[in-house]
Amino acid sequence: MRIPAHSVCTAIRDDIVSGVYERGSRLTEELLARRYGVSRVPVREALRTLESEGFVVTRRHAGACVAEPTAQEAADLLELRMLLEPLGAARAAQRRTEAHLKVLRGLVRLGQERARRGEGEDLRSLGGWFHETLAQASNSPGLIALLTQLRHKIAWMYAVEQPARPVDAWAERGAIVDAVARGDAERARALTAQHAERATGAHRLRRPDLAGRRTAAVPPVRSSQHGVNTASVRH
Repeated sequence: MRIPAHSVCTAIRDDIVSGVYERGSRLTEELLARRYGVSRVPVREALRTLESEGFVVTRRHAGACVAEPTAQEAADLLELRMLLEPLGAARAAQRRTEAHLKVLRGLVRLGQERARRGEGEDLRSLGGWFHETLAQASNSPGLIALLTQLRHKIAWMYAVEQPARPVDAWAERGAIVDAVARGDAERARALTAQHAERATGAHRLRRPDLAGRRTAAVPPVRSSQHGVNTASVRH
């Protein structure tokens, strides 16, 4: 049985984002292969992918290491997201399916209920699922890939504060879905831009001494796995 490199890549990326591997730390093929229960071949392929994404760098005499992004690089990510998320919403208004709308409306409904109850942990997960589904609704593979990578890297570099009025944040998401449902691309774009701008104000760059550690305020992109789930891998 050969474990796909993308499964190993996902597991390593999740552990980098969640702080299992600190910034600047070495990533040796042998130790990674042992940790995830795979051979060194998919680990090597995964490290190449993660290097192309900016999570890993190769250093002379040290090999693969977790990257150490600068504050400027982190700021650039938020700016990129503010440009790309509105574009994704506009395309979603033009290309979404009824299945996308059903999921988006369901997430807004759940988010509004949890916000009224003050269930913060659920809100973080629901917010991530909402924006992931909105990106998927754009039916633009390249844009979806970029937004997914941005979400991972932003979660890695920033701690995110909960909005003072989460009910308002979910009302904004509901308005975005309404615009998408009507096929109003420009309104979907404008509302998403406003929402992204407000959300950016809640991001706090991690202090250097906290690099690689997750704080309670950071919403996970995915549930971190300490091993590769091979249940769905075909023999």
